[in-house]
Amino acid sequence: MIMDIVEDNNYKDMIEGQIYELIEYLISKDQFFSITANIKGIQFDPELPEAIMNSFPPFTLFSLENYTYSSIILTETTLSFEAGFGQENFGSVVTLPLYAIFQVVIEESILFLNPTATVEKYFEKSNDDEIDQETKSKNAFILNKKNKKLLS
Repeated sequence: MIMDIVEDNNYKDMIEGQIYELIEYLISKDQFFSITANIKGIQFDPELPEAIMNSFPPFTLFSLENYTYSSIILTETTLSFEAGFGQENFGSVVTLPLYAIFQVVIEESILFLNPTATVEKYFEKSNDDEIDQETKSKNAFILNKKNKKLLS
């Protein structure tokens, strides 16, 4: 019964909106936070070395503070930030759909929990996922409210 709700696209969209509002609120309060996210929904640009990718558990914790926090770009559907990975601090831009965020955490306390991040069908590849990286980047740029001024 609960899966009928969690797997419903309207519910996913509602949760996505709540995550957007929550992160927007945390940013307005200048509050560092962490997220646990479904690795299947995450894109890295540039792609991480295979050894680093293979080290990630299915739900990976990202701490958004200091430089990583200052690099956050939030759109109504995605969260992006820059981070360093591995011993060599390999730099990459992390982009993920908001519905892939399983938890929002502050100071080791769970602030928000999102069951849609566990639904496999949301992370299955489709023909839409074959859009080239340039198009994805342009879409991310256009969706960012701060960039709308530049396009006017």
